[in-house]
Amino acid sequence: MVCLVSRTGRHLQRYDNLGRRQVVGCIPYRFKCSSDGTISDELEVLVISSQKGQKMMFPKGGWELDESIEEAALRESIEEAGVIGNVECELGKWYFISKSHGTFYEGYMFPLLVKEELDFWPEQNVRRRTWMNVKEARDVCQHWWMKEALDILVERPASLQQ
Repeated sequence: MVCLVSRTGRHLQRYDNLGRRQVVGCIPYRFKCSSDGTISDELEVLVISSQKGQKMMFPKGGWELDESIEEAALRESIEEAGVIGNVECELGKWYFISKSHGTFYEGYMFPLLVKEELDFWPEQNVRRRTWMNVKEARDVCQHWWMKEALDILVERPASLQQ
């Protein structure tokens, strides 16, 4: 058994040249499996609740100085959603303002093809995780930029999703 703990603090946090905090997120996804065991081309995505409320989103957090952007994306998925998988090609970069903090951010999103769901993960006591179809996820996701990233994921050619 491995003990996983969420990173805390901002001492290793990355900022861009305009002072915006850099954050990285993932859209964990899998292909829906039918009752007979066949895998369809229909995507299911994993959304998580925010720490302090019932709002839903995809895993995301600060990109730190001692890790690559892909390592940060995977770390956030493990810490917040308890999933491990393959980080794929970047979906894009967005600039946004945090409504709660009034600060500017530069956010990157990646698809994560889920290979394993962990039974125990660092933030399991403060977050819920739920698999849902793309339309449901788009409806419940609280961040416009994450919805745009989901749209890009869905529009990618199927050859890039496997």
